[in-house]
Amino acid sequence: MQNPNIFQERITVTAEHLDELEHVNNVQYLQWIQDVAKHHWDSKADPAWLEKYAWVTINHFIEYKKPAFLGDHLLIQTHVHEWEGVKSNRLVSITNESTGVLIVQSSTSWCMIDRGNNRPARILKEMVEAFSD
Repeated sequence: MQNPNIFQERITVTAEHLDELEHVNNVQYLQWIQDVAKHHWDSKADPAWLEKYAWVTINHFIEYKKPAFLGDHLLIQTHVHEWEGVKSNRLVSITNESTGVLIVQSSTSWCMIDRGNNRPARILKEMVEAFSD
């Protein structure tokens, strides 16, 4: 049974994802890491939260384990690992779905901001609950 806290998406590697070495470009992984985080937030957030708050990156730590190539089917999984004050830490793994081999893993620190004043905003208890069910 899948952990309900884990959000996942699937990607098939296409030519535009590749670099001159014919494997997925490092910048592409970063884009997928950011995209899956946003899609997870958008899928569970209350519409009022989407209007009032946004997330900005404090830092990314990305570990590249193996390359991915044209046609590979990738499983991208994420969950919020920790919440504290105005910050959260989100983990992402990207696995070759055919072989089960871990391609990339990352840890990103995010800060929630109030869209009205662009200042950090404390994470609500309801948010933690929504992403922890």
